[in-house]
Amino acid sequence: MYYSFTDLSMLKTPNWIGIANFQEIFTYDRDFRKSLMATCIYVIISVPLKLLFALFIAMLLNMKLKGIGLFKTLFYLPSILGGSVGIAILWRFLFAREGFVNLLLSKVGLSAIDWLGSPKLALPTVSLLAVWQFGSSMILFLAALKQIPKELYEAAMVDGSGRVRMFFRITVPMITPIILFNIIMQMINAFQEFSAPFLITQGGPLKATYLYGLMVYENAFTYLKMGYASALSWILFVIMMALTFLIFKSSKGWVFYQDGGMES
Repeated sequence: MYYSFTDLSMLKTPNWIGIANFQEIFTYDRDFRKSLMATCIYVIISVPLKLLFALFIAMLLNMKLKGIGLFKTLFYLPSILGGSVGIAILWRFLFAREGFVNLLLSKVGLSAIDWLGSPKLALPTVSLLAVWQFGSSMILFLAALKQIPKELYEAAMVDGSGRVRMFFRITVPMITPIILFNIIMQMINAFQEFSAPFLITQGGPLKATYLYGLMVYENAFTYLKMGYASALSWILFVIMMALTFLIFKSSKGWVFYQDGGMES
């Protein structure tokens, strides 16, 4: 916090400059608006898709199937590997102009798509890497699904309820505490994303993937503006705290606990 009010760099002793860093961020820095907008879009794309996919896979793994332990391990592997440098570079080659994805498209008679070179497609393509790392959310959903009393499903079946109705009337309400936890954790992780845009697109094209974490990094370690980067970091912290607070406030109306009550 102190350094956000200074002109700290790696080359000189910091001087107190008051709110000058924040003034520059909000009034002169055009990259701030672009980066914040790109980050919000990234969060909106990646978090819901990741949680939906994680829940879908968790429900499949909750079925009694042979070798289910092996499948759990295989589905969790992307979360272990997905954040690595090697996987990010592999993702870049998969979606390159002459990459594997376009090769598959050509096999079915479709033209190649510039996944990483198009400002409209680059951010969704990078977001898919985050969706692929669904393992941690999946494990939590799976644990929550196993805690749902089977008697509830048996009673619903006696009443003639179908699978879709039971999903929305029983499954979803009973796992809302885990949904709340996953939303908050994945939102925080998404706002701090750095490795994917840095390694796959370097923030391009036209800064379409210039996420906030990349902006903080460049100001701190490329331009050596540590004080400015500290101010950017505190702004991000306030944004995440505000969103977390709003999600917690809203949860009073939709989070259900097994003792029969909503969140107090």
